[in-house]
Amino acid sequence: MKATAKEQMEQSESSHDEEDEGPTRAKRGKPEVVQNGLLRPVTLSRGDLYKPPTADELNQLKEAESLFHCSLLKMQMEELLKEVSLSERRKQLIDSFVQSVTEQLQTVPQTSDMELSDLSWLSGGVKVPFVLVPKAAKGKFHMAPPISVTIIGSYPLGTCTKPGISVDLAVAIPADVLHPKDALNQRYPRKRAIYLAGLAQHLAASPAIGAMRYSCLHGNRLRPILLLSPPGKDSSSFTLRLHACPPPGFFKPSRFHPQRNNIRTDWYTGLGSSQPATSEPPTPHYNSSVLGDMLPSAHLQFLTAVSSQCAAFAEGVALLKVWLRQRELDQGVGCFSGFLGSMLLAYLLSCHRVSNTMTAYQLLRNSLHFLAFNDLTENGITLAKGPDSTAPSLAEFHTAFQVVFVDPSGHLNMCADMTACTYKQVQHEASLSLQFWDDPTVDGFHALLMTPKPMIRTSDHVFQLCELVKLQCCCKKLNLLSELMDHSGNYVLTALPFILSLLQRGLGQRVRLLTHSLTPDPEWPVESDAPKHNTQPPLSFGLLLNPEQAASVLERGPPADSPKAEEFRQLWGSRSELRRFQDGDITEAVVWEGETTCQKRLVPRQLITHLLQLHADIPESCVRYIGGMLDDVIKVGREVCSTGEEESLKVVQSYDDLSRKLWTLEGLPLSITSVQGAHPALRYTQVFPPVPLKLDYSFFDREKLSRSLVPHEVKPCPVYITPIQVICHMEGSGKWPHDRVAIRHIKAAFHISLGELLTQHHHYTCQPSPTHLDVWKDGLVFRIQVAYHREPQVLRESVSPEGLLIVRDNAEAQALEMATMQRPLLTSTLHGLQQLHPCFGAVCRLAKRWLGAQLFSDDITEDTADLLVASLFLQPAPFTPPGSPQVGFLRFLHLLSSFDWRNNPLVVNLNSQLTAADYTEIKNDFIASRESLPVMFMATPNDKKVSIWTKQAPTVQMLQRVVMVAAESLKILEPQLMDTSQIQDVRVVMRPPLDPYDVLIHLSPKQVPLLSQAVDPPHATFSRGILAGRVANTGGALPVIDFNPVTHYLAELRDAFGDLALFFYDPYGGTVIAVLWKPKAFTPLPFKTSQMVARRVEVSGEEAHTVPNVEAILEDFRVMGQGLVKSVEPRTERWVV
Repeated sequence: MKATAKEQMEQSESSHDEEDEGPTRAKRGKPEVVQNGLLRPVTLSRGDLYKPPTADELNQLKEAESLFHCSLLKMQMEELLKEVSLSERRKQLIDSFVQSVTEQLQTVPQTSDMELSDLSWLSGGVKVPFVLVPKAAKGKFHMAPPISVTIIGSYPLGTCTKPGISVDLAVAIPADVLHPKDALNQRYPRKRAIYLAGLAQHLAASPAIGAMRYSCLHGNRLRPILLLSPPGKDSSSFTLRLHACPPPGFFKPSRFHPQRNNIRTDWYTGLGSSQPATSEPPTPHYNSSVLGDMLPSAHLQFLTAVSSQCAAFAEGVALLKVWLRQRELDQGVGCFSGFLGSMLLAYLLSCHRVSNTMTAYQLLRNSLHFLAFNDLTENGITLAKGPDSTAPSLAEFHTAFQVVFVDPSGHLNMCADMTACTYKQVQHEASLSLQFWDDPTVDGFHALLMTPKPMIRTSDHVFQLCELVKLQCCCKKLNLLSELMDHSGNYVLTALPFILSLLQRGLGQRVRLLTHSLTPDPEWPVESDAPKHNTQPPLSFGLLLNPEQAASVLERGPPADSPKAEEFRQLWGSRSELRRFQDGDITEAVVWEGETTCQKRLVPRQLITHLLQLHADIPESCVRYIGGMLDDVIKVGREVCSTGEEESLKVVQSYDDLSRKLWTLEGLPLSITSVQGAHPALRYTQVFPPVPLKLDYSFFDREKLSRSLVPHEVKPCPVYITPIQVICHMEGSGKWPHDRVAIRHIKAAFHISLGELLTQHHHYTCQPSPTHLDVWKDGLVFRIQVAYHREPQVLRESVSPEGLLIVRDNAEAQALEMATMQRPLLTSTLHGLQQLHPCFGAVCRLAKRWLGAQLFSDDITEDTADLLVASLFLQPAPFTPPGSPQVGFLRFLHLLSSFDWRNNPLVVNLNSQLTAADYTEIKNDFIASRESLPVMFMATPNDKKVSIWTKQAPTVQMLQRVVMVAAESLKILEPQLMDTSQIQDVRVVMRPPLDPYDVLIHLSPKQVPLLSQAVDPPHATFSRGILAGRVANTGGALPVIDFNPVTHYLAELRDAFGDLALFFYDPYGGTVIAVLWKPKAFTPLPFKTSQMVARRVEVSGEEAHTVPNVEAILEDFRVMGQGLVKSVEPRTERWVV
């Protein structure tokens, strides 16, 4: 399912579907009153209102209590079933169209016998829906009316669901058209396809038929079908699928045993060297295709009998179909179709694994439990109670097919086209669903049935085979002639199982799951030839990585003298070499390239391209790997590719060293109780982590007194030096004063004392100030801030004129508490999360780079963004935690755009401290106080009721903007990553739309110190006063710290014009400040001399009003930013009133 269920239903169900639905009735009492087409509440008498519940109602209450977390889940399931079921009007349309088509089919004209290869009788441009290779085919053919037309499939069973309604019609080919030996050499499939073409030619003249197209049943080219749409406005409401079938009992099922051959080698190759039938290779897939045409009516009878005994059967199948649809498992070649879902439920009922009295909810749960814990690739199952003696055994099925599920006849494997990887994916999804099903902290219904899971958002890495015609060479290299015959020349499906097996061997423990896309069912006009196999979309593969081993550059093999060494060498070819390890072992090994974390994450790419080239003749140019395409926007350094992990590690190591030295300092009046980092770089989430700098002293001027380095007036703005905040808590003592000013003086003295001791003992360059101490160490600046744990409390206290002590919370105390307590705690917690999930920091960097590029950094702060990303790792349902930056970023965009911020709190369960009771308490408090809470409410274990991180921002309007831009970015990015035909430029989602803004202030790139971090950095670069080479650990003059002219200019603009406009800027190298006038900025105000700043007077009649003087304001923009502002671009049509 795409988007939400409501949108799906609106698309698939026309607005007048419920015209003939009568008004609903109350459980008891009078029917609802309808006035002017609107339903009104029922008025019940006191006796009706307090009547004891009936037995049926008591049963429903008991069921809701015992089966569901709450009655809400039960109601959600019921509403979903109502939405996906067909309305009465839709059923009437279907019945009417089926009857019309049936009548048309009975009038098919009879033709005389002709050669099977003679298609001259087909007129009107109608083509045969079959790839006629080889062309030679024996036999005669003539058209005749079908002997019967019957409805089969999900519609008569009552399991047909929206969206994408398909109704199946079995058209029985007359026996005299076929020959008993037509099972050989594709004669039957060809006659079947030609018969469908004859039906299409006949129906083309009928005005009762709308559009006609060909397709294939689950992508099987041997089983083409004819798609019919009703004419007029109902053309998109459903599709009728015509299946041509042999008459009942025409072929013997035993002829299609999986170990028998029905495609002769000499016919297929055209070489004419006939060999005995006994030495011919078996054709199990071809055999199962023909068998599938013989049994649909029998399957319908079987399912009808089973469903009649279980009242909730149809609803259980509907829920299972929704579950499969959301995971993209129900359509395409080798899919787990709705038919298989129905058969699975029938199997569970027939084996008494589920009861006939179970509800749809219970049937779905038990089905998923069976799928999760039963491996049909090893132990197949059968619905055959007493198969005849000619039916194959399960062992014989297993030798021919990867997945085995035998139908009631005992002859057909219904999973014949399914690969083991697809079934493993079904197993994995079922197991994952069961994990969060009973978790009261997860919205089980939404995760289970309402969240779509496309491959690009589910798999950590994805790669595609683009030029599918190359798979012909692969089949030749792997010597797959017999398999190619079995698949009737479909080299894509022939090579796929071998490629999957090869990759599974090579990837080994690096991946938890290997999946592949299911080739979609082709559709084409009846006037066109059947599409060739290489016209289908690229074959996509998904990797769910094992984070502990996926990035390893070493593939260690068996010892040199082991029997398995030869097998290892054969697998890896020239890449395998003997190596001696530190433990003394000499083994075979493969070493892949990769220095940085960014490069190591793409080791699977090297491995896959090497294996495909070596064993399958698929060149690297045909492999499109989608795993690190987004890394470019957060890369740092030019010599070695890195996405910041190594730089962050250096910062953390330098901080750890400073922390140890602070702990061991002697000579302080009070001892240090804790040293805590409070900067994003110390939790690996700084977009561009600080890098050690070696300064070019000649670039700077010297300050006369302190000899510090200061920027030169005529030179470009020097490099920006990030101060890394460190909070240093001092022990409590009775000597601490109880006055806020005195506490600040004491802290200032501590800063001076700390600086002197660090200079004396470790020779660091230090610069104390009243609020902090800057320490220049390892080419980095650490800003140490001394904290006293009772200071926020002191700030809250005041004495009234009467001498009473008043304790009142205030913004100053909250800001200090956040800076000295909350942020250090968050930093240490997220640092721990990074150790558990190595790609957490990279996802945060990508998310914050996007927020900055789209000018949202002031609305979604760094701490808020980090918590949003943390929630993806802590509550990933229905996914697994992200295993790559790319998939994490896509899920971040999806979370922003799809979460119901209005009605739900986002709970970030850091360190798993919150219990189910805490979740309930948070939800209840949120609902009770919703109007007074922030628009984006985020709860953490230490902040359940206030949402301190989002208290100030974003506003309602800005959150709406963020949600909209995130949705659009996701809509652009996901198709671009998966579609080779689109322009490959992922930076497009990082470029903000500037149309909505009223004024653009263009900055001089020369004075933007972070210009190199821009999304599209300019080719021309400026010297910023740094040198290459090794950085000294200690000493050196101190530069100007935290100097960014743009930041100071923005602060001045907001201070001067914040009541008139909003200012937006990309903090990572942006060269444009976007200005948006506030909605009420141009409302005329009464004239007051005290309110004439940036305003002008307008006189109308006897009244004088003031309005903003836009020309003067724009001039002020220029004057205030002299030297920094290059130009001011007004968009006049947006601000003239």
